[in-house]
Amino acid sequence: MRAPRSLGRWLTGWLAALTLVGLGAVCVAVYVATGMSFAAKQHKELDHRQELVRHLLGEIETVDDLKSFRHKLDDFFVGHSELGLRLTENGETLIYATPPTAELRQQRRAVFRVASPWSSADTLQAELTLDTSPDAELMRRLAWTLVASALTGVVALSAGGTWLVRRALLPVHDLVRQAAALNPENVGQPLNGAGQARELQPLIAQFNTLLVRLEHAYRQLEGFNADVAHELRTPLATLIGETELALNRQRDIAELRDVLGSNLEDLHRLRGVVNDMLFLSKADRGARARLRPLASLGQLAGEVAEFHDAALHEAGLSVRVRGDVAGDFDVPLLQRALSNLLSNATRFAERGSTVEIGIDAAPPGSVSIAVSNRGPTIPAEHLPRLFDRFYRADRARERGDSSHGLGLAIVGAIARMHGGATFARSASGTTTIGFSLPASPPGR
Repeated sequence: MRAPRSLGRWLTGWLAALTLVGLGAVCVAVYVATGMSFAAKQHKELDHRQELVRHLLGEIETVDDLKSFRHKLDDFFVGHSELGLRLTENGETLIYATPPTAELRQQRRAVFRVASPWSSADTLQAELTLDTSPDAELMRRLAWTLVASALTGVVALSAGGTWLVRRALLPVHDLVRQAAALNPENVGQPLNGAGQARELQPLIAQFNTLLVRLEHAYRQLEGFNADVAHELRTPLATLIGETELALNRQRDIAELRDVLGSNLEDLHRLRGVVNDMLFLSKADRGARARLRPLASLGQLAGEVAEFHDAALHEAGLSVRVRGDVAGDFDVPLLQRALSNLLSNATRFAERGSTVEIGIDAAPPGSVSIAVSNRGPTIPAEHLPRLFDRFYRADRARERGDSSHGLGLAIVGAIARMHGGATFARSASGTTTIGFSLPASPPGR
């Protein structure tokens, strides 16, 4: 596995590379522009000397004027050792040549022809040379100067860039120290974003939001562990106590059967708690509903109500199913969710009232399933937590012997497995608890 790279070194390295490229491009541009300027100056110099030679040749009328012509050229080339001229007639007869100099390593030439002033049948060929060695030497010095300047600039800017990068990363190191100081006791303490760069503010805000959710999950886990211990302690204590009593003295078969029957009820309760916890754990790990076409959700709700007929009759309640839709659902899961909602309503509904199972189509392409009952109004502060595991309002704790507090949590899990969400409302003596979910899976 490749080791994580250093952001500071990566930024410094790229800054040095970009600086080298930038300064290199500037140096190349300066070098090329200077070279072009020297070349233009040299061409201009040769053109000027060529015009001068033509002008002097234009003043010759006869061969006798050549002596004066040579004298003028000698005067002209005094102090211009970088220039040379060779003038021949018909390419053979030498008319004028500047004194020979050391061999030129770099030079420019300009060759041109003019008509002979003293003979219309002959032509004169002039060859001008310009020594460019001083300019070439200057260009070499310029090149070395630019290279040294570029390297010095890269080193200086890289050093400054390293300092700036380290300074810019100081807020990140501060955030790391704050995050390292978090522990289970202060897991919800937000990171201090005061003085941080504007670019880091969204990250800090998202991280603080995550800390809030983490604190909530941590507190919920602590409460869950306590609730699990509470729910399992009572039946276990009952089992142990009854078993110890049964073993303390001789009992007949009938009494032992009673003890075993009572223990069996507590064991069934324990099994129910364990099975529900396993189901919730499976849902939390991302289990999805197995969707199948269902022609009538209302008919399914009626079947669930019929299954609870005895409990409803004992509580003096009647049930009414309102609405119907078709869609793709996990039928066993929906049966379980409706059963839990109906059991919850049966426990708290006013005797003689009617429990309503409402099924409504909600745009776009979703369905709402809710169970409403008349009864004590649930305080608003309890509504958001009704679907938490083992959560009961105080008035529900009094009936803990008939429910272990996972029914609505399972309803919430089933809603999530379908890609839906839960809701709860309670006002003016009417409580409505339910969930909404897509009527068909995505893509259909």
